Amino acid sequence: MIDHAHDLGAVRGATERLLDAVGKLDNASVAGASRLPGWSRGHVLAHLSRNADALGNVLRGLPMYASSETRDADIADGAPRPAHEQLTDLRESADGFLAVAAEPADWSRTVTLRNGVTDSAARVPFRRLIEVEIHHVDLGIGYELEDLPAEFVSREIAFLTDRFSGNQDVPATALTDQEGRTWSTGGGPPSALVTVQGPAAELMGWLCGRRDGSALTVAGGPLPALPPL
Repeated sequence: MIDHAHDLGAVRGATERLLDAVGKLDNASVAGASRLPGWSRGHVLAHLSRNADALGNVLRGLPMYASSETRDADIADGAPRPAHEQLTDLRESADGFLAVAAEPADWSRTVTLRNGVTDSAARVPFRRLIEVEIHHVDLGIGYELEDLPAEFVSREIAFLTDRFSGNQDVPATALTDQEGRTWSTGGGPPSALVTVQGPAAELMGWLCGRRDGSALTVAGGPLPALPPL
């Protein structure tokens, strides 16, 4: 059962960690390269701010973004701003999302995200949590996958393995972390099962494209190539 209230609490905590970290950056640091190819830290921060607005739109029943072009332009336009403007926007947009989420609503309703993707409204807070936590790591300012809360890592692995489940381009794959927890994904034949083992942070990093999988132990075939998220 998805607990949107619990996830909103996690969003608040993750946002405070992010705001505290960003508050220590100067203009040169914000303009520096992030870990995402072609994006400065300013791009990441602008994206996070506009994502908060966008997910607020989703909860209101509005289109997530006016268009893909508008989304991209807003990120590009917001990227060069100085550190204090980035921080203010990040805080205000995050507060705006939480304010919308605090309004009385039917959390069992279906909402529409980007590209026609639909989901339960109750999962929107977790989707925001993913954005905040993963992109905090993407900033490359000392917050690593290993620093993420264990509950979040486990749930994100489950979220991503479910996303690739049934995909015929991904071989049947069984994942096991160092605590013995297991997940399965892919859509290839079970007879060609690939097993992947390693620390939960490394498994999640591989699934979300933040690690190359070299720290994982693979058997039954090569490490599967995963579609872009």
